Amino acid sequence: MDRNQIILLVAGLVLAGIIAVVVDVYVGLIILVIVLTLFMSLLIMADSTILPDVIATLSGDAKNVRVTNRGNAPAYSIHVAIVPLDKEYDIPVLQVDEERTYHFENMINEAKASVAFKNERGDRYEKTFRLSALKGGDEDLLKPMFPLFKWK
Repeated sequence: MDRNQIILLVAGLVLAGIIAVVVDVYVGLIILVIVLTLFMSLLIMADSTILPDVIATLSGDAKNVRVTNRGNAPAYSIHVAIVPLDKEYDIPVLQVDEERTYHFENMINEAKASVAFKNERGDRYEKTFRLSALKGGDEDLLKPMFPLFKWK
């Protein structure tokens, strides 16, 4: 935890304790709940930083594979493998909300894209996406906008 977060937590707990003793127990408990809520939101904010979210999708004409970074940090050393077509390619860096397209000569009916990438700290991530010209993708509509508490 950051030093400022610890100072904020300790100061809030001391303030809640003083107000609980001097003013009223219920007011002190209300301040305690507010301090703990603020602390939890700081923890959530710290957990959601430096997270690239790279996805692979098939274009409408089924000849292009689009690789997009939907996260909040750049993705580095991206390796994409299209199975069973034996096509592999690398992308050195993909900035936030940037998209790269790989063109195929023939249309892709069914395939799987395996994507491996790293974040700024060097943490390695791997994802697999189903690419189909006729069926919808693997996009989870209930997935949060950014991963919370190591949600995968």
